[in-house]
Amino acid sequence: MKISVLVPTFNEEQNVQPLSLAIKEEFKKSLPQYDYEIVFIDNDSRDSTREILEKLCREDKKIKAIFNARNFGQFNSPFYGLMQTTGDCTILLCADFQDPIEMIPTLVHEWEKGNKIVYAVKKKSKESKIVRFFRTIYYKLVKKFSSVEQIEHFTGFGLYDKAFINVLKGLDEPAPFLRGIVAELGFKKIEVPYEQQKRRAGKTSNNFNTLYDAAMLSFTTYTKTPIRFMMWLGIFFSCLGFLGIIASIVLNVLNILPLTLPLILSVLTTFFGINFAFISIIGEYILNVKTKVNKRPIVIEEKRINFED
Repeated sequence: MKISVLVPTFNEEQNVQPLSLAIKEEFKKSLPQYDYEIVFIDNDSRDSTREILEKLCREDKKIKAIFNARNFGQFNSPFYGLMQTTGDCTILLCADFQDPIEMIPTLVHEWEKGNKIVYAVKKKSKESKIVRFFRTIYYKLVKKFSSVEQIEHFTGFGLYDKAFINVLKGLDEPAPFLRGIVAELGFKKIEVPYEQQKRRAGKTSNNFNTLYDAAMLSFTTYTKTPIRFMMWLGIFFSCLGFLGIIASIVLNVLNILPLTLPLILSVLTTFFGINFAFISIIGEYILNVKTKVNKRPIVIEEKRINFED
């Protein structure tokens, strides 16, 4: 039997070589009975990552590489990479050693018990406590409002059976959110806890924009709550505004309270602020729908190495 290890990369020149060595050593030590392949999918790195990957592929035919024509985002690249693996199962892990290599045997042993998905959950993390706090809030919000039971602190690190990957191939999903798909499709799965490590070397590509994209993709794909909340809040403020107008007219007629410009401006500013916020959220849903309707390719390849078979 064959196990694939998929590693998405973006500017990981300091990590790809030691990572490939660590993976090979782990298979040699703990899983000698399995054949394996290591598949790197590079999302248009701007450092020497690709040159190093080409060298690794020349030295070892078990190492394969896919070079994307451009950066297709943090979700498309690993999703597409999963569908290019050839093993009986695929282990997805990050290139910076934050996902422990020594977890590979644990994932495989749970798969051997019949679980089609073995997902790793960060019970502890060596990341910033502030980042951890906001991530926790985000996960709890998505889980609370989602129509599908979501998995907290699951980043995609885990093992996926070939049967699950074959289902991914048939989804025709131009804006894939793997974490939600894992929770949604209902395969037999099991949770494995782990402690996320610090990045071994290099700088993370995550920033406010990438985290915001992740949050909006999950919200607009799996929740209806924001739209419904906006509707009811809009109705509430409309009624409140209507009552305020009537009350202002009555008080003005009775000379109890004059209509003043600051009061009117304050009311208008409040309503416009709420209005703009609601329109922005609706816009996020429309952008998600637009992406799905356009049906652009998930990834366009520039080159692939050692996929001759």
